[in-house]
Amino acid sequence: MGSRFAFGPFVLDSDAGTLLRNDVPVAVGYRGLKLLAALVERPGEILEKAELMDAAWPGTAVEEGNLTVQISQLRKLLGPSGDASNGGGEWIATVPRVGYRFTGAIEQLGSAKRKPLPLPDKPSIAVLPFVNFSNDPEQDSFADGLTEDLITDLSRISGLFVIARNSTFAYKGKAMDVRGIAEDLGVRYLLEGSARRAAGRVRINAQLVDAASGEHLWAERFDRSLEDIFAVQDEVTATIVEALLGRLRAPPPRNRPKNLEAYDLCVRARKLIDDSPQTAREAHLMLTRAVSLDPGYAEAYRWLAMNHWMGWVHWGQPIEPNRGIALELARKAVAIDPNDAGCHWVLANLLAYERSFDEADAEFAKAFELDPNEADAWATLADITTLAGRVEEGLEQIRKAFRLNPFPASWYYLTLGQAQYAAREYEAAVETLRRDETYRTSSRRFLAASLAQLGRLDEARAEVELFLVSNPHFTTRFWVTTEPFRDAATLDHFVDGFRKAGLPE
Repeated sequence: MGSRFAFGPFVLDSDAGTLLRNDVPVAVGYRGLKLLAALVERPGEILEKAELMDAAWPGTAVEEGNLTVQISQLRKLLGPSGDASNGGGEWIATVPRVGYRFTGAIEQLGSAKRKPLPLPDKPSIAVLPFVNFSNDPEQDSFADGLTEDLITDLSRISGLFVIARNSTFAYKGKAMDVRGIAEDLGVRYLLEGSARRAAGRVRINAQLVDAASGEHLWAERFDRSLEDIFAVQDEVTATIVEALLGRLRAPPPRNRPKNLEAYDLCVRARKLIDDSPQTAREAHLMLTRAVSLDPGYAEAYRWLAMNHWMGWVHWGQPIEPNRGIALELARKAVAIDPNDAGCHWVLANLLAYERSFDEADAEFAKAFELDPNEADAWATLADITTLAGRVEEGLEQIRKAFRLNPFPASWYYLTLGQAQYAAREYEAAVETLRRDETYRTSSRRFLAASLAQLGRLDEARAEVELFLVSNPHFTTRFWVTTEPFRDAATLDHFVDGFRKAGLPE
């Protein structure tokens, strides 16, 4: 089902997280949008309270009163329907002791057409998620890991433009023509395939497609022992590079895991690391186990370092000892594999937060030397650059990250919104920070500051109130000491916005 629905003067785009009234954006909160989308997608049906609460607060136990408040706010925002199909009453009807239903007539609209991305000036490729052809759903992580490793391997070739994992995995489990996918991602070539793992052996089918012509440039089947999986990855990478560049340019060898259970744990943990405090704890257990199984596996140390860093930056865990542990783990990852760009940019980020800026800059430079297509590194650098006062440069870096990763993780939008605030593009910052992908606890302080700078103080204070529910001990003074500012004017600008919004001093 498409994500755009018209009713009365409104158009709801649940994917984009926007509501328009007569083509003008309507300010509606994250929970309200989730509830409205659930109701609008099933007009006339009675949705029970438990189902609606699960839509707006997934995986969280909340009191029924929260739902009542959100529905009441939606009714005020939408006003009377004026729709003859429901007698001109309210858009959302209460079904006593059961739930709610949407009463108006709905027109489902086609998806908003994305403007095609221009092709880069070098061969461009996206690796689509390999299909798990095993009968065991547990082997999904193996197929995903194979896909991710091929993306990483190709990304390290300086002559290629390679789309990041987050964007290609948006197509997992979906049937779509190769030309449409290539247009969405702005690439010419696609690598697709399947994997089957059973009884200590693997069978991998891979094919390289020119999306412009539909021609299959290369296809191969590999039947190997499971222990040879990384050799197969190297062979696939080498063949694609030769096909697209006409010659082999082998980057320095990567550190490979010696224990396949550690590899599986790391693949699974990567999907959980930034979803929520609960999944982050689960990822921590997996990564700790991976390190114990394979003490020489650099990637496990890298992600464990990120797990500790995110614990104190995003999930409210104590700064110490997480801060020191994260830095120690990142340094160990680089020591084990100095040829892994991911290890270098994770260390660079942690060094910036330690205010070891010269060393951080050197680590970022090394990361891009090893892998110019590392989208997460560009997005991370954008944050550091913006807080250094080089705001236009920071905006350019986050735009580069979006080009490499058109369907990114939510934190990209947080970084973009922060940079837009720093550039005094407050309207743009509000739009970015209110996106469905972005609107979370950590974004609300920047959203509040942007609203305050626009003079929309009631909205700003509402966001502050929501932010402080999850961050009751927040103070601007302490926040400043934890952020990698190196420009006084930029720091003062953020403090000014926080103060105007009413965040605690």
